[in-house]
This record gives sequence, structure tokens and C-alpha cells, in this order.
Amino acid sequence: MYKPKLEKDIRCPLEYGLDIFGGKWDSRIICVLANKKTLRYTQLRKEMVNITDAVLASTLKHLISNGIIERKSYDEIPPRTEYSLTLRGESVVPILLDICRWAHGFINEDELSPYQCRKCDFK
Repeated sequence: MYKPKLEKDIRCPLEYGLDIFGGKWDSRIICVLANKKTLRYTQLRKEMVNITDAVLASTLKHLISNGIIERKSYDEIPPRTEYSLTLRGESVVPILLDICRWAHGFINEDELSPYQCRKCDFK
């Protein structure tokens, strides 16, 4: 696994927050799980569109390690694993919705791809 040469130099709580949920896929995964509540990996993968398995797995590990997402494995055959938001993850959702509301004032609807999220009630 990649290890940075220098320790993170976080001087502001905003930098900390953006490090946790500011990545390209982090907020999208959070929003999908906020909407669907609990999903298995393949269901989450279908909801995400245009994300590779490697990136999804890496992003999930990042969010799990930061306490945003919970991974629950069931001792069954075939094995079943489900992902859902933790209380900490749920607390991020209103912030992301506020960002959506703010961005709506500046984005041109024609620029949105049909594959991009349109589930937020940001108006």
C-alpha cells in the first residue's frame, strides 16, 4: 500500500473534512448510501456508474477507516457484505446537500451529464 513520504499537514478543520469526503467519489458514495440506506457491493457499483472496481474498493476502505461507512459481513454461503452510513456518515449528508444547493446557483443544467447525480433535492 502507498505510504506518503511526508506526514499530512492539516492546519484547518476544513482541510480535515475535505480529506475525508472531498475526493471525487467519496461524496457520491455517501449520497447513494444516504438515499438507499444499505447496499451490497454489486448494488453500490451499479448505482455509481463509471467507477472501476479498484477505485470503488479503495474509496470504500478510505471511508470505512474514517468512520463514515460501516461494512457488515455475514457468515453465510455465499458470503454477503453490506455497506451503510454510520452516524458520523449521516452527519455529513446535510453538508453535502448544502453544497449541492450552493452549486445549483452556478451550474448550467446543460452541462450535467445524464449519468451525473440528479437525486438531490437541492432547489
